[in-house]
Amino acid sequence: MPERPVFLSHPSSLEHDTGPHPEQPARIAAIERELAAQDWLGYARINSPAVPLATLTAVHPERYVAAIEAVSARGGGYLDLDTVMSAGSYGAALHGAGGAVRLVEMLLAGEAPTGFSAHRPPGHHACAARAMGFCLFNHVAVAAQHALDALGLARVMILDWDVHHGNGTSDIFLSSDRVLFVSIHQSPLYPGTGAVGETGTGQGRGYTVNLPVAPGSGDELYLSLVSHVVLPLAVGYQPELVLISAGYDAHAEDPLAGCRVTDAGFGAMAAMMRAGCSALGVPLGAVLEGGYALGALARSVAVTLAALAGDYGADAGAPAPEVGRAPEVHLARARLADWWPALRS
Repeated sequence: MPERPVFLSHPSSLEHDTGPHPEQPARIAAIERELAAQDWLGYARINSPAVPLATLTAVHPERYVAAIEAVSARGGGYLDLDTVMSAGSYGAALHGAGGAVRLVEMLLAGEAPTGFSAHRPPGHHACAARAMGFCLFNHVAVAAQHALDALGLARVMILDWDVHHGNGTSDIFLSSDRVLFVSIHQSPLYPGTGAVGETGTGQGRGYTVNLPVAPGSGDELYLSLVSHVVLPLAVGYQPELVLISAGYDAHAEDPLAGCRVTDAGFGAMAAMMRAGCSALGVPLGAVLEGGYALGALARSVAVTLAALAGDYGADAGAPAPEVGRAPEVHLARARLADWWPALRS
């Protein structure tokens, strides 16, 4: 096993010019400043390639990709009230998807023990043929599809802990049993999707798992859901790869939502996922999504990297901490037990 985890990024993330907007280049600058102050936590820094067009169009139709390229070529503009593009946005989005794809390739080839792909714009709201919620291309979905199509996997698990429901990722894999999509998100909140009754369609029934939480929810509930729902789902599904859609807008300091997760909470969730994936022998990586309080974002990414590398809290071989079962856990396990016997108490 290689010694160094990897941090994938690209300067094009700074060329996605959104003007006065919460999803701004300063997000990446804040993360890199914090990591540089901590000597990059031992991570090897890698410049992300642009995603190959054939890999991108396995998720996003060619007509849609061409339309996004054309908006950039014209200098940009608003796609909706929230989603803005500039001349540099198409290139930034290509490298964002490319970073996630390269991360997956490195994890599955045994070239890195774990890693984090940090780009903007984020991706998890992007549907196959629609940009929305600051997102142009769905980086984590493109990476997961690449793992299935080109790298020989049969089962990928995605945990989305961004405070907003990852509706794009959910829609893309809604009818598939090859991706288990699990989302912990505040409700009610944009984009208004992610109800507990949204469980997938056709062969994908039961493979979409929504875990909505109320405004004000913090570390205790998030850790309880990860410990008692997400990790047992991983045991039941036996994925060959786990990806985290790592948004940090559930942080107590974030201006766009009302959850109360702390730096330590994000570190503990990442440590739990690392311990669970290690026990299953499954590679684990993370892809940046939201997070708009710059200091909180930078600190939380840093503790996530430390946890993924096994340097957060207890040593890498230690079991996950004991966490009580919140009422929301009991409800989730009860409604999911028909699909997932591992959740039967």
